[in-house]
Amino acid sequence: MMEVLVILFAFTLFYLSMAERFRVYAALIGLQGLILFGLSIFELREINLANLIFIVTETLVFKAILVPFLLYRIIKRTGVLRVHPKTMPGFYTLLMAIGALVISTLLSSVLEGKAMERLTITAALFALITGIILIITHRRIFSHMIGFLVIENAVFLFSLAVGSKTPYLVNIGVLLDIVVSVLILGVFVGRIGARFNDLETESLTDLRH
Repeated sequence: MMEVLVILFAFTLFYLSMAERFRVYAALIGLQGLILFGLSIFELREINLANLIFIVTETLVFKAILVPFLLYRIIKRTGVLRVHPKTMPGFYTLLMAIGALVISTLLSSVLEGKAMERLTITAALFALITGIILIITHRRIFSHMIGFLVIENAVFLFSLAVGSKTPYLVNIGVLLDIVVSVLILGVFVGRIGARFNDLETESLTDLRH
């Protein structure tokens, strides 16, 4: 079952690399949260109340519900629904994603460990590179935030791969980091969205004037 979830997570990364609508981005981020929730439950060697509360809070409540909700609100408030017209076409970003998967597979193949651990590390590396690709190839700030969230999910997958239990301190730090990041983005977009409707990264330079 874990193998199926990891493969499904990889498919969401392919879809993210091709998608052009921000609502699709938000939905895929929520789906990744659900997948990570399932992986966390299967990965835990012993489930106690503390572990269950932490996992449900971080993956199901935050990643699968709260973050997509905030993303949808940002989309609705700004009225920006699609990636920038000058963004690299989806076909080329898909090719880059395929290359990222090949590189991730090669890197994880040299690692020692169980097959499931190597598969999880492959997905984590794939998510890390995909997030970077989204940030590099897109011009609008919302796309950059999606890339950052994908990278955070990669960190979470790494944490699942390196231990039998979810490392509390690592994930608490990541959780707080994402909460602050999403809130900052929401305030940023809410404050200057009316002035910079395109929300391009180049518009940030105008804030100095």
